[in-house]
Amino acid sequence: MRLYGVVAVGWFRRYATYRVATAAGVFTNTVFGFILAYTYIALWDERPQLGGYDVTQALTYVWLGQALLAAGALMGGGFEDELVERIRTGDVAIDLYRPADLQLWWLAADLGRACFQLLGRGLVPLACGALVFDLALPTSALTWLAFLLAVFFGLVVGFAVRYLFALLAFWLLDGSGILQIAMLTGLFFSGMLLPLNVFPGALGEIARALPWSSVLQVPADVLLGERTGSGLLEAYAFQLGWAAVLLVAGRLVQSAAVRRVVVQGG
Repeated sequence: MRLYGVVAVGWFRRYATYRVATAAGVFTNTVFGFILAYTYIALWDERPQLGGYDVTQALTYVWLGQALLAAGALMGGGFEDELVERIRTGDVAIDLYRPADLQLWWLAADLGRACFQLLGRGLVPLACGALVFDLALPTSALTWLAFLLAVFFGLVVGFAVRYLFALLAFWLLDGSGILQIAMLTGLFFSGMLLPLNVFPGALGEIARALPWSSVLQVPADVLLGERTGSGLLEAYAFQLGWAAVLLVAGRLVQSAAVRRVVVQGG
């Protein structure tokens, strides 16, 4: 496990070197946060208590989304682009010969990246939003701890989904298209555009049951106090269940991909 810790720290440091890119990302997230905030204010003025949120909770959701956008790689920027490129060039064969598990290696790398993005690009936009708007941020340290745990589980689920999509590059001529599909699907079903509580009828039920809701909607509900007691345990069980299913699926697809590489190499 020490190896994967080193990988995570290495990727944290790797992203920490891009100071200008980080500053540009903070600026972009903050600007879009203000645009979305005033859009939400107009929407909630017309439809108070939409999705069960009041306007203060809705604004908190906006800025939380901006804080988690880069960490969750909801608009790309995660490990998947590099993995797909290594599959395309055949360099992944070198990775398979390393004395390390391929899935755990990339999980550690992505968690290191996400940790930096959360600190480097997440805290400042959230702080700016809190300075300008009245946000429903909790005062209890336990709520913040519960929220951070939900964020961690959500990051693992997000990784597992993107890992599965990236592995499809073994069977495709170009993996960029499948990554675009993954990004657009995740952006919509995570609740980044609108809280999933707002989605009507069957669409809302399906959206909240899909794994992408673990990345933003579930942590947001924990932070906003919508998930407490048994509800909090159910939220964690939901995230861990998806994480287990997707990680196992990724390992099965990985095994099939390894067999493909061995056959082609032979």
